[in-house]
Amino acid sequence: MESFSLLMQGLSTALDPMILLYALIGVTLGTAVGVLPGIGPALTVALLLPVTYGLDPAGSLIMFAGIYYGGMYGGSTTSILLNTPGESASIVTAIEGNQMARKGRGGPALATAAIGSFVAGLLATLMLAFLAPQVVKLALTLGPREYFALMVLAFVTVSATFGDSTLRGLTSLFIGLALACVGIDSLTGAARLTFGVPQLMDGIETTTLAVALFAIGEALAVATSATPPDGMHRITGRVSMTVQDWKRSWKAWLRGTFIGFPIGSMPAGGADVASFLSYAAERKLTRHPDEFGKGAIEGVAGPEAANNAAAAGTLVPLLTLGLPTTATAAIMLAGFQQFGLQPGPLLFITNAELVWTLIASLLVANVMLVVLNLPLIGLWIRLLTIPRPWLYGGILLFATLGTIGVNPSPVELGMLILFGVMGYGMRLYGYPVAPVVVGLILGPMAEAQLRRALSIAQGDWTTLVSTPVSGTLLAISAFFLILPIALRFWGRGKVLSAVGGDSD
Repeated sequence: MESFSLLMQGLSTALDPMILLYALIGVTLGTAVGVLPGIGPALTVALLLPVTYGLDPAGSLIMFAGIYYGGMYGGSTTSILLNTPGESASIVTAIEGNQMARKGRGGPALATAAIGSFVAGLLATLMLAFLAPQVVKLALTLGPREYFALMVLAFVTVSATFGDSTLRGLTSLFIGLALACVGIDSLTGAARLTFGVPQLMDGIETTTLAVALFAIGEALAVATSATPPDGMHRITGRVSMTVQDWKRSWKAWLRGTFIGFPIGSMPAGGADVASFLSYAAERKLTRHPDEFGKGAIEGVAGPEAANNAAAAGTLVPLLTLGLPTTATAAIMLAGFQQFGLQPGPLLFITNAELVWTLIASLLVANVMLVVLNLPLIGLWIRLLTIPRPWLYGGILLFATLGTIGVNPSPVELGMLILFGVMGYGMRLYGYPVAPVVVGLILGPMAEAQLRRALSIAQGDWTTLVSTPVSGTLLAISAFFLILPIALRFWGRGKVLSAVGGDSD
């Protein structure tokens, strides 16, 4: 009941006209940018991160939440109409959604995706509100050893569990950890890897790195790609769902929600895994097996609900433990840190009003999104007619101006270009970019907890496995490190390659 009363207090704050305006701007921007082809939620949030810089913390984070959910909503439009998933989790939506669009049923496909996202987002946010305080109580009992083990688990799951190569994922992680060493050593006060550049004393700006790797790297990759985009399938006939569509969709929405949220809450989870599992469940439970692969509406409703529920689930470890388990969550963590806020159990104590307002604003954002998405489907479709050179040229301009506006410095511009080229090179050679951002954000925290644990134990490294919690977490990390290698050895990586991605 305490969680319910706190949520109601947060909701009363979230219904303030100014807060509602911030949420509306966030969901509109998030959907508009997320609808554009090849742009997933991670890129959307990274691109719009500088927009929120000049606001107060509450307004900024609420707009950020709107952008996050809006980007998730918008991704389904390109998957269905263009067969161009903006993220790995939308691949499954594209399988059946694009087939429906080819048959002139793009309208019902977009409608079931929007309503499914709304149902899943609403239920998952409520589950987040009731689960988060319990996780906080558990987190308050953890010491430096346990926190270090948790961060090792986050490192492994983000970089090595899914993707084409464990070695490439770990290489990306070590690049991020190396970048995290730049700046002043918090313990000794000595400058590390600054090369005499005063602007590097404060370390690498997370916003700069995220925008460069995701936005500029993606734009350069698209610009150099010789593959022309698939043609858009026009919507013909009615946009709304029929009674039969509703009957076939509502169970899939609920199943997708209850599959997606727990998987998203786990360190090794993610929206891509949830959407694939939801699709497999719908294919097994359907009464219309002959339609799968040819445009089954359940194959859109279930995975899209699972995708959005998992997105809400990733906020559980992010808000309660400060652990980002996806690329999007990592950039959201950067959004918190730019205001001097560190997600974790203490955030629920020191900034309780802000946290509960943020959670309540997710409920408001969901309502706004379903109201925006259904009537404005035609407007979002018109955005898809923007020529790709204009689109990605605009992304380069917007990303550059946004970053320079936050931190006007030639050094910052140079790093933006350098990291952007690095992001392009990583995409070219198949290296995931998400672990770099995670390494930069979590690296200093992992270092601090490791040093603290060793200081308490007077340099005894066995202290890291001396408690049941830390030992179990490190054992799980080792399991997740070895598992993909074993699966690739036995199954030649077909399953992992199918769900691999870094833009969730």
